[in-house]
Amino acid sequence: MQTTTPVSPSGSLRDLAPGVAGMALVGSSVSVSHALVDAPLFAVQSVRYAAAALLLFALARAARVPVLRPRGREWLWLGGIAASGLVLFNVAVVRGVAHAEPAVIAVAVASVPVLLGVLGPFLEGRRPSRRVLLAAPVVVAGAVLVQGTGRTDAAGVAWAALALACEAGFTLLAVPVLRRHGAWGVSVHAVWLGALMLAGLTVLFERPSQLGSLRAGQWVAAGYLAVLVTAVAFLLWYRTVAAVGAGRAGLLTGVAPLAAAGAGVLTGGPVPGPAVWLGMAVVVAGLAVGLRPARAAAVPARAPATGRVAGDDRVTGDDRAPTAP
Repeated sequence: MQTTTPVSPSGSLRDLAPGVAGMALVGSSVSVSHALVDAPLFAVQSVRYAAAALLLFALARAARVPVLRPRGREWLWLGGIAASGLVLFNVAVVRGVAHAEPAVIAVAVASVPVLLGVLGPFLEGRRPSRRVLLAAPVVVAGAVLVQGTGRTDAAGVAWAALALACEAGFTLLAVPVLRRHGAWGVSVHAVWLGALMLAGLTVLFERPSQLGSLRAGQWVAAGYLAVLVTAVAFLLWYRTVAAVGAGRAGLLTGVAPLAAAGAGVLTGGPVPGPAVWLGMAVVVAGLAVGLRPARAAAVPARAPATGRVAGDDRVTGDDRAPTAP
């Protein structure tokens, strides 16, 4: 039996706002992550996700939200989210910037709307929206202008491609389990599974004792990533995916480069140049096209003699028209 996700047909601002906020938090993480460049990768990330998992458990209990135990194939989907969207994505970004300028990795990740716009609806049992398919390349083009392009080598291109696949997997792999587990359940299970995976990698490739060498600023950065970029952003993002579908939600990834550019200025970086401002305008235009609610069908005129709606089989009284296939 195919599992589908209930999707809002209109995608109101109330449904989209959590995803926008979540992507803004993800974009802000770019500047914060610079503080962790020389920190032990797996150890810091395992602490980050362990803290986020504990926070999510506590918030779910306080909000009296039931977190269901995964069953059967759900373990594979949730493990895939953790392995791709949490573990491999962080490895790809950190290792990728050693071979390529950060803009190269960011541009690759900015291409996610195209993948989600095509593949997401198929996983939800629907056809891709033509509006989303037209808007996705526009959002990508704007994100490319915001982030720019940079120098890289073959290894950098490979890491960028892996980052793109992992970012898409973070959303696509959640589609089959969102209906039963919801945003809370998917977030909780993905985060604690990711924490376990990263802890294992820490034991294999690093020394947990290296955490003792972290500076105060690095602990603050790790805390910010755990609370806002992981626990809060995950809940916000999956709530929007469940409400509007992976295809339309994917367009919101274009918000992340805008937030990254703004966070860079707030943390002392240079003011964006003309190309960046143009890119921001292009992203906003693409989002406006792709996220615009579908136009409601016009109400047909009533036939004066019979009381029926012209061109319709509905009748007055208690009889109901048959549901369209």
